[in-house]
Amino acid sequence: MDLIAQLEAEQIAALGKDIPDFKAGDTIRVGYKVTEGSRTRVQNYEGVCIARKGGNTIAGAFTVRKISFGEGVERVFPLYSTNIDSITVVRRGRVRRAKLYYLRTRRGKSARIAEVTNYKPKAGAEA
Repeated sequence: MDLIAQLEAEQIAALGKDIPDFKAGDTIRVGYKVTEGSRTRVQNYEGVCIARKGGNTIAGAFTVRKISFGEGVERVFPLYSTNIDSITVVRRGRVRRAKLYYLRTRRGKSARIAEVTNYKPKAGAEA
């Protein structure tokens, strides 16, 4: 392991976050900390993960797309952000692409993603 990867691993371990195993096509719920004045609350943002960038490194990010009041809304979250309270996988999607940008042009039934029924977690990763 080179020096940079070793430093990143130490920083990730110091954060102590447990990131679930998810990929593009999965429907996920992100609990994001929102500060309103002096109060802080957790707001859930649920949608389809359409992209992951940067792998599992400290600089990794993922894009979540949801339909809000008939309008498509996308949001990019840093993977190890201190403002993310929790990430939970709602359902696993079966897709053949790493980036699902084509969903931006789809509406209705053509924008659906088939669900994985035989999901098995990878060795060494807990679900």
